[in-house]
Amino acid sequence: MKDIIEQAWNNRELLKESSIQKTIKEVIELLDKGEIRVAEPVANGWQVNEWIKKAVILYFPIMPMKIMQEGPEQYFDKIPLKTGMEKSGIRTVPGSVIRYGSYVSSGVICMPSFVNIGAYVDAGTMVDTWATVGSCAQVGKHVHLSGGVGLGGVLEPVQAAPVIIEDSAFIGSRCIVVEGVRVGKEAVLGANVVLTMSTKIIDVSGNEPIEYKGYVPERSVVIPGSYTKKFNAGDFQVPCALIIGKRKESTDTKTSLNDALREYNVAV
Repeated sequence: MKDIIEQAWNNRELLKESSIQKTIKEVIELLDKGEIRVAEPVANGWQVNEWIKKAVILYFPIMPMKIMQEGPEQYFDKIPLKTGMEKSGIRTVPGSVIRYGSYVSSGVICMPSFVNIGAYVDAGTMVDTWATVGSCAQVGKHVHLSGGVGLGGVLEPVQAAPVIIEDSAFIGSRCIVVEGVRVGKEAVLGANVVLTMSTKIIDVSGNEPIEYKGYVPERSVVIPGSYTKKFNAGDFQVPCALIIGKRKESTDTKTSLNDALREYNVAV
């Protein structure tokens, strides 16, 4: 399938052929079942499967626009909604939207929210109200995405890595994580933390600051911050993220965001 997808990517005329369309649809079906994924954990980190991302992009031009009826709701789109929630053990509250081609595992709860094609949401995760899981974003087991969280989708440019939220992370209300940033296992992001690939993530828990970009280390407790940057017009405050400590071993991984932050005397 990989070879066929690469051929079609390099020559879009091949999209007219029924055999090519069949292969693309098979890839999306495998994504929907969780049998393949856009990115997967490997021994030394994560591996991004770019050809699968290409298949997702190629799925759009071969699918016709059509009316889709789901109860009283009517849509006009190319991508159908996911089905089989009861069999899969997924709880979907009215107002939640999960697109076909995304994988949502057993025990996931989706409040009114949106999960896009190519995304992977693992077992026991909570997708809270108005949270968005963007295209191809990868979310681990027992993650909590609080209200209004935005995980960016990355289909183009194809070489860009997807957003990755690892197991048991807690992402606070209105956080934004985009541009392929990876949040390590059991990390806690306080409300309104914004992470892009250019955001400075500064560990201020020790005697000297340690700076990261694009990665929040495991078990880190993170809050919004700022630092002074010189511009032609003067010195101004620029947003950053501050690691103020580590989630303590004595703290249960299911602890609330408030409890994790109160350990460091942060007002919540």
